[in-house]
Amino acid sequence: MFAPATYAARRAALAQKVGSGLVLLLGNADSPMNYADNIYHFRQDSSFLYFFGLDMPNLAALIDIDADRATLFGDDGGLDSIIWTGPLPTLAEQAEAVAVADTRSHAQLAEQLAEAARSGRQIHYLAPYRAEQRIWLAERLDQTLAAIDAGASTELTRAVIDLRAVKSSDEIAQMENALEIAYRMHVLAMGSARPGVREQEIVGLMEGLATSQGRALAYPIIFSRDGHILHNHGHAHTLKAGDLVVNDAGAESPLHYASDITRTIPVGGRFNPQQRIVYQAVLDSQLAAIAAMKPGVPYREVHDLAARVLVEGVAELALFKGRAEDVVNGGAYALLFPHGLGHHIGLDVHDMEGLGENEVGYGDGITRSTDFGRRSLRLGRPLREGWVVTVEPGAYFIPALIDRWAAEQRHAHLINYAAFDACRDFAGIRIEDDVLITADGARVLGKPIPKTIAEVEALASA
Repeated sequence: MFAPATYAARRAALAQKVGSGLVLLLGNADSPMNYADNIYHFRQDSSFLYFFGLDMPNLAALIDIDADRATLFGDDGGLDSIIWTGPLPTLAEQAEAVAVADTRSHAQLAEQLAEAARSGRQIHYLAPYRAEQRIWLAERLDQTLAAIDAGASTELTRAVIDLRAVKSSDEIAQMENALEIAYRMHVLAMGSARPGVREQEIVGLMEGLATSQGRALAYPIIFSRDGHILHNHGHAHTLKAGDLVVNDAGAESPLHYASDITRTIPVGGRFNPQQRIVYQAVLDSQLAAIAAMKPGVPYREVHDLAARVLVEGVAELALFKGRAEDVVNGGAYALLFPHGLGHHIGLDVHDMEGLGENEVGYGDGITRSTDFGRRSLRLGRPLREGWVVTVEPGAYFIPALIDRWAAEQRHAHLINYAAFDACRDFAGIRIEDDVLITADGARVLGKPIPKTIAEVEALASA
């Protein structure tokens, strides 16, 4: 954990932003895989971690803003639990570690919430994303599930987003710690993706590396020669020379900060001429986007810049007609690049999106587009110093999408469908890094992970 004073300062800042009332933060409970005693690996709620830092199940906390008091709720285990789990810190010991003086039982939390509801005090809570939390809140506050969903506090949500979005130097150190593991995972994959090797074998190597360091994955690994399937979690293929493999893999730090990195690997050690053109275009797109990032620049504009550079970079393949600016402004570019440029990253790999994508990524005069492609951009608002965002342009040839748009003759004056059809077996390419917004620009976090054509080919052919 961070120093106790860190959590006290975060709670004080939260109370100041929310203003008055009670703030309820629920930690997560163990989640059964198939029966009560066989559980998934525990992962604490990220907002609970941010303000209370305790990585144990069955905890909750209440911040009484008006009384300037934080209380930790839980129950100490008895002899039966010690037999199965070994001795655990007491509730009081856990509270002391995060600068909380007041501890009470779970039963007392229910009583306190009931009393607050009877007296008309405002109870601020975040939108619950687990069914058991929704049910628990509905029972304690005597409301329907629909009312619980509708009653999530706007003031608390905005305050949490504002605070969690700006990363401290200690948080950046945690993210770079996670990136050190990601570096090793990706270098291992580049040297292992050879003809005749099954995708699952390489996924196992990466997962094993993370596990050997006591780390959890930040998200399920995407490692596939079917890179045009954006979130493909199948690993059944045997690699062959000439394949392109998209490897989207990251690990967590000891305090659960995420890394999120994507590289694309040429199986056999060399990109063919067509692959080389597209790969360099994606890389140039990413580098141009990073160079343009600084406080005050709307990320939506950076997305459009990345799309223009990508379209210009594939000009030799004659995929589009006319000026790159027209292709991007008209939305035709999304046939090649159908997702957003990136998102916040921190304690969650898609940081805070459990609080609502639009609440996290939009506002400040920026509204979410309904256009295909741009509507998948999770972050559009102006960048701020201290934010960490992913930058992950890609180029994909998705046969079903090509066929649908060609049948509709969508953007026919801007798209050369014959050229796209000739590339329908290409699959996809994506390159992604985690980028800190600094006072006057941006910095890619972590040790540089090979991504130039020369660097990737050298590792893939070694």
